[in-house]
Amino acid sequence: MTRSTSRPVLIAPSLLAADFTRLAEEVAAIESAGADWLHLDIMDGHFVPNISFGPAIVKALRPLTRMPFDVHLMIAPADPYLAAFAEAGADLISLHPEAGPHLHRSLQTIRGLGKKTGVVLNPGTPVESIAHVLDLVDLILVMTVNPGFGGQSFLESQLPKMATLRRMIDESGRDIRLQIDGGVTARTAPLCLEAGADVLVAGTAVFGAPDRAAAIRAIRGGQGA
Repeated sequence: MTRSTSRPVLIAPSLLAADFTRLAEEVAAIESAGADWLHLDIMDGHFVPNISFGPAIVKALRPLTRMPFDVHLMIAPADPYLAAFAEAGADLISLHPEAGPHLHRSLQTIRGLGKKTGVVLNPGTPVESIAHVLDLVDLILVMTVNPGFGGQSFLESQLPKMATLRRMIDESGRDIRLQIDGGVTARTAPLCLEAGADVLVAGTAVFGAPDRAAAIRAIRGGQGA
């Protein structure tokens, strides 16, 4: 396959799939294995049907690694917690259009905190929902599962959405990353790359692999499983 973008592919393992009894060791292991970012899934049991962790874990991990912290807020309302995650050490904060009444204002708030911004599109969220905030966005995250749990199967129905977003980004001329999260493996990664993605979130496929460096290489290189 020929990739539709020449940008370097970044791999962001999701901490949700790590062994929570050894978080410090797990983070060090994936950094040594070649991970680019650490993806932190924040779930509140309200916006999504699961509870994960909050700013305290982000703050505790921050001194342990140089990897950028890619914080994905699956909480509603998100606005009251933006400052807490920024102060805890997030480098990029992503939120869902459905998580508050004023997406534009929320993105302005994140920028005002000195952090990069992301917008997350669930499988049922249309691309039009972000058309008028591209000037405030550093990353667009396409969910290829319904958010809330790790280990779900990849939804190929989201591939056309990725391609549409890649065109939208390219036509805007803006420096916006296109990230994919959900069921990303060495088998599904090439589909995402062909559709224009340049950041891949992988949980089980990395943390559950016996050789994490090999797993990251396979996902980044788009080698089949």
